[in-house]
Amino acid sequence: MPGIWETHMKFSQRSRSLFKTIAVVLALALPTALAISSADARVGGGMSSGSRGARTYSAPPSTTTAPGSTSQFNRTYTQPGAGMNSAATAPARGGLFGRGGGFLGGLAAGFLGAGLLGMLFGGGLFGGLGGLSSILGLIIQIVLVVVVVRLAMSWWQRRHTPQAAYANANAGAGPGPDTNSRSGLGSGLGSGFGFGANNAPLEIKPADYEAFERLLGDVQAAWSNEDVAKLHTLATPEMVSYFEQDLGQNRGRNVVNKVSDVKLLQGDLAESWREGETDYATVALRFALTDKTLDRNTGAIVAGSEQPGEATEVWTFARRPGSGWELSAIQQTN
Repeated sequence: MPGIWETHMKFSQRSRSLFKTIAVVLALALPTALAISSADARVGGGMSSGSRGARTYSAPPSTTTAPGSTSQFNRTYTQPGAGMNSAATAPARGGLFGRGGGFLGGLAAGFLGAGLLGMLFGGGLFGGLGGLSSILGLIIQIVLVVVVVRLAMSWWQRRHTPQAAYANANAGAGPGPDTNSRSGLGSGLGSGFGFGANNAPLEIKPADYEAFERLLGDVQAAWSNEDVAKLHTLATPEMVSYFEQDLGQNRGRNVVNKVSDVKLLQGDLAESWREGETDYATVALRFALTDKTLDRNTGAIVAGSEQPGEATEVWTFARRPGSGWELSAIQQTN
């Protein structure tokens, strides 16, 4: 009998060690897997990235094209209360669990950290669970925490950036929703932008709208070709740094994202303004595209499809003296 019990105890110890190892791997890999599966493959990775100068932390007004709210920035160099000039030296913010996650991000990270430690020392996230049950419980709770934190952050953003708050801050800085904008592709200049009354201090002319539409296609084409040199001529250094990160991740996964058949369907101006010598224009864009991710070796489609789809995003463009418009930020719509 002692021999049987000794064998059973050794087997149990090995099983617990195996389960703990699996738990560590899953706990480290699952957030990354969730981020990859939830993010769109097109340029920007389905995240909100970049800077809007001193208005980086002010929600742009809604428009006919994007009547809802925009997501707060997941990646930006601009610190609260600072303009774009500080972007070169300021550290980048993290995502949900990074330095930019704030109280909710810290709470979620602490919760998951406590659960992982509990798992390692046999207590589990709730305690009393063992083996495979603890692993499944940890996975379920990680998913629940991500969902709850995202919902809470979305509610917090809406709660603290009501229409009245940024209406006063942006008074006279740009039009609200453009009720005169046209839907679908326009005529004349061939642009899908609506040309309503423009009461902004910085006047946006038809040629500017043409530049925005051209940049929409050019940025997507350079991204698909992984042409970083071309991206440097189309976007700010900050945005190019994010594109390089995303392209590096694609290379690490041995895939390449191809975006084609980009066509602006509808667009309108959210706001335009000037900070020092830099002009800014934030526009809502609804566009058609074919978005697919291919295996680099075989060319097989691993994500997306050959079927065209649509996307609605809010892009901010910046222009300095003697230069043309550059992409400065991409924000997702809620």
